[in-house]
Amino acid sequence: MIDPKKSGDAALTHLDDEGSAAMVDVTDKASTSRRAMACGILRCSRDAYRLLVEGGNPKGDVEQVARVAGIMAGKRTGELIPLCHLLPGASVSVHIEPDAALPGLRVTATARVAGRTGVEMEALTAVAVALLAAYDMLKAADRGMTIESVRLVEKSGGRSGSWRESER
Repeated sequence: MIDPKKSGDAALTHLDDEGSAAMVDVTDKASTSRRAMACGILRCSRDAYRLLVEGGNPKGDVEQVARVAGIMAGKRTGELIPLCHLLPGASVSVHIEPDAALPGLRVTATARVAGRTGVEMEALTAVAVALLAAYDMLKAADRGMTIESVRLVEKSGGRSGSWRESER
């Protein structure tokens, strides 16, 4: 019989003994400083890009709304992603950089916490929602925008230590 908790050589951590979805119990893990950074891009038309950088967007300041949306989403990740832990006291910052070469936006989010589990999902959620908010703010000017390359860039802390995208 196949063990539902094994996948190749790795044990699946989000399954109970019967193979049902379960939250990982981290209560016995030590609280350590943890950090994760994620990034992604939004590509848009030149007209939408002009609204973004020159202002005049009827819905308001794209960067500020996207930044706040990303921060709010990062803080609520445990409510949005099944089996993801709630992380009280997590800090989430979102940096948005217009890029004429795309044209579009580059979004980077950093999440930090002193806790028992990592903050990779918080950083990724912050980036994804910031990009979605920017899309929503600009969609009247360009419905063909694309959200691309949302990914973890680096993480540190916890049992697995540090990792950087360049180490793939």
